[in-house]
Amino acid sequence: MPTLDLKTNHKAVKEYYAGLEEFHRLGVIHETAVRAAFQRLLEHCCKQTKWTFVGEYKYLRKGQRPLSVDGAAVDGFKIPQAYWEAKDTQDDLPKEVQKKFEKGYPRNNIVFQSPDRAILWQDSRQILDGDITKPDTLVYVVKELFAYQPQSQRDWEAAVEEFKQDIPASAAKLVELIETERKDNKSFVKAFNSFSEVCRSSINPNLSDAAVEEMLVQHLLTERIFRKVFHNSEFTDRNIIAREIERVIHALTSRKFSREEFLRPLDRFYGALERRAETLDDYSQQQTFLNTVYEKFFQGFAVKQADTHGIVYTPQPIVDFMVRSVEEILKREFGKSLSDEGVHIIDPFVGTGNFVTRIMREMKKTSLPQKYSQELHCNEVMLLPYYVASMNIEHEYYERTGEYKPFEGICLVDTFELAESKQLSFMFTQENTERVEKLRKTKLFVIIGNPPYNAHQLDENDKNKNRKYKTMDKRVAETYSKDSLATNKNALSDPYVKAIRWASDKILESREGVVAFVSNSNFVSDFGFDGMRKHLLEDFDLIYVLDLGGNVRKNPKISGTTHNVFGIQVGVSINLFVRLQNHGSGRFFYSRVDDFWKKEQKFSLLESCGAFSAVKWEEMSPDGRHSWLTSGMQPDFPDLLPMGTKETKAGMGNSLFKLFSSGIKTNRDSWVYNFDETRLSANIRRIIETYNDHVIRWSSSFPRPDVDSFVEEDVSKISWSEGLKTSLQRGKVVQFRDTSIRKAHYRPFTSMRLYLDPILAERCYRMPIVFPSSHTETENLAICVGAYGRKAFSVLMVDGFPDVNFFGDPHQVFPLFTYSEDGSDRRENITDWATEQFSSSVKGKVNKRQIFHYIYAALHSPEYREKYQANLKRELPRIPAPKTIDQFCAFVSAGERLADLHINYESQPEHPLEKIENPDKTLNWRVEKMKLTKDKTAIVYNDFLTLAGIPPEAFEYRLGNRSALEWIIDRYQVHTDKRSGIVNDPNRADDPQYIVKLIGKIITVSLETMKTVKSLPQL
Repeated sequence: MPTLDLKTNHKAVKEYYAGLEEFHRLGVIHETAVRAAFQRLLEHCCKQTKWTFVGEYKYLRKGQRPLSVDGAAVDGFKIPQAYWEAKDTQDDLPKEVQKKFEKGYPRNNIVFQSPDRAILWQDSRQILDGDITKPDTLVYVVKELFAYQPQSQRDWEAAVEEFKQDIPASAAKLVELIETERKDNKSFVKAFNSFSEVCRSSINPNLSDAAVEEMLVQHLLTERIFRKVFHNSEFTDRNIIAREIERVIHALTSRKFSREEFLRPLDRFYGALERRAETLDDYSQQQTFLNTVYEKFFQGFAVKQADTHGIVYTPQPIVDFMVRSVEEILKREFGKSLSDEGVHIIDPFVGTGNFVTRIMREMKKTSLPQKYSQELHCNEVMLLPYYVASMNIEHEYYERTGEYKPFEGICLVDTFELAESKQLSFMFTQENTERVEKLRKTKLFVIIGNPPYNAHQLDENDKNKNRKYKTMDKRVAETYSKDSLATNKNALSDPYVKAIRWASDKILESREGVVAFVSNSNFVSDFGFDGMRKHLLEDFDLIYVLDLGGNVRKNPKISGTTHNVFGIQVGVSINLFVRLQNHGSGRFFYSRVDDFWKKEQKFSLLESCGAFSAVKWEEMSPDGRHSWLTSGMQPDFPDLLPMGTKETKAGMGNSLFKLFSSGIKTNRDSWVYNFDETRLSANIRRIIETYNDHVIRWSSSFPRPDVDSFVEEDVSKISWSEGLKTSLQRGKVVQFRDTSIRKAHYRPFTSMRLYLDPILAERCYRMPIVFPSSHTETENLAICVGAYGRKAFSVLMVDGFPDVNFFGDPHQVFPLFTYSEDGSDRRENITDWATEQFSSSVKGKVNKRQIFHYIYAALHSPEYREKYQANLKRELPRIPAPKTIDQFCAFVSAGERLADLHINYESQPEHPLEKIENPDKTLNWRVEKMKLTKDKTAIVYNDFLTLAGIPPEAFEYRLGNRSALEWIIDRYQVHTDKRSGIVNDPNRADDPQYIVKLIGKIITVSLETMKTVKSLPQL
């Protein structure tokens, strides 16, 4: 239990009284105003205890309408620990307390407060009644409020602390036992193999044995919860999937393993969990509690699976808003209702059933039996959420009708598998197979839910990559991808994109209907989704997008946990797609909340609006390039000279550069990049040895095993990727070559050594013909243009390989020359068309190197960046043609100066800095991790040295979201990779003061860059 540190002289207490005094001075005495001061005090205390303050908290009561309490302090398991009701000075507080209790307000740990008085109730009795105009009494009341714990809570917190490591340990023991029994328990081997084949045919053909073992473990560890907490003793008999798994468990326990004995050490944990759940009055509270228990404990041994499917449970205000909005749309556009016969409804990614149960509450009770048995559908691919969803939906039906009836509308199936044209094989059970086949033939009218959001596996060693779907991948490719002008379309592989494509196709089959998804919001504005936006407006008549913001990657000033409604890093939107039977041209309506709103404010908005009709929508007019959000975009941008196009790369169009490319994508940066060449060589030799050993063993393996199960997962020896596994399967070996160690630019002004090998580097793109040899690094240059998309526009010239995330984000590289892969046959990369355009514009002769430097200067122009800011976020730059020869020459000269500063940054003079030494420390030039002082005038270099006197102008030169100097501070630190243990140390034994000198040089580069940029003439 967290201890509250609160004293009468603390700032929060003083601010409380100051706030009351201000209200008194203004003559404000009504409750809504004066309660703000006490709320701020409670919010301060909640931060200390790591609880969340929730204003206007809905107090749920079994079988009754919820009550609204002014505030509640909610713990990490989403259980309210304390309540607060505010009154003004004119109220008779004791009488108001009795009125609230008569209405059914909680009697456990609730404080009733007016500006001069507080009454605290705990365990259904009054604990104190005090004058809180006295600071001592105020502090005492608040401390007592936050210190209260019922016995069930004390038991639960003790169990949490004791067993937070034991659950994963028990899971590991179960896996070990299962693997032992698979060796010599014939009945279990037979049952396990049969079940594994069923799982692969039902869920994922690439499902590993380890994933099947995990399903058994999840069932064993959680089955008791469903029986005891949900009071469903017949759970394993009634649920068609649980029944099948129990047969495998029976075979596992047939010889020497006792389920009860094995789980006995966890009895206290389960007992505490059950007792804590019993104190929750409302079933939905129990459901929320158990969802959180699942996230915190039982997902702990299923992190890889959770990451693959992107499990994030949908907050109730979002669910409520979406369900009510669908009901409104059905009535307004179709003259129908969720309750109407013929309106088939599905949540294709049901999770724990929140959307379906909420839809059931929206329906008429008289319609529910028919809808429940015939027209309500949902799918889930993960076992535990499937169990929970089944029970939640069945319980909701019982609550609404008074009758228990198994829910036959849920399928354990991968929704994307339904798109495959092949005949479905046996899917777990005959009954589940029949349900799936029936669903495939159903004409759906409403598709609602929260699709999975995970686009990429972070590390192939995790063996949790998203599977490929032949039909769905093809549908995305032939529509969204085909009609996109973007070069980088990786984001279209995100499962939520497949979900929207699948849902769109199902509505197209039905000829009318509604899709309501809460998803990643990047499809609304990012350039790579232009083809998707085109098809959405072709497929639907009405599109409503309520953008809830929260994209931490685009706005680093906000926090995922505080501002994002899911607590994640990507932006979130609620999307309503409507197709009418008399289909016409699509219309797009958009609304966006303030990005700096906290998630509680966003939830309040959804609750106050109720449904989509109360939202203030703005109809947007998409442009010809399928940009939906065109605010700030300049209409003349398409008329400028394109730096590069796909058509020119294919030899069929005109642009300034013939070729452009992404940077090097290794998928194992910690292994193939390093400041130290000797350490890099050792790392590479280790990974090559491990990889080649796998090639030898693979070549002698017959029949060929599953590659994911075959490879060694030891992250200290190797880092796997899809490409490396493919090379393994092809029997390709790697030889160490000194010539493969090359110069590379990992981040701005951060040069490292890179081991570039076509097998060990996942994607080289076209870079091998840009810098094919060390010699080309002395003559070729390349302009890196970053981040049309997430971050601020960036540009920097390099003379070696840039990493794919050079600016912390993907970018494109435009070289001066290209070559053959052996370094011969140097070719100009500036097109003849570019020369013609510039010569015609300035009415004089120009050369391609001049054009190259003109472009570099133009990309730095403050006028250009400000005017075309919105355009540059969506697509590659286009360059204004020079108006006169003098203007052209001025930009060329500036471009040459900028190129010298940025390429030869290590040769620039040092800006003089004051070196402040710590007299108590010995001389030390070594860096571990630097940091800026709060006023940004000095860098704490280490505990011996501080570098002071940094001019504020140094921070004006920015690359993305950081200044050049901040890139140095961020990258020049000793870093140990958490997975591999590899150390990357920027300190140089041959030049101990290198980093100190580099800081001074980068300040010079920054100042001189801004001086040059500010002197540019108008474009």
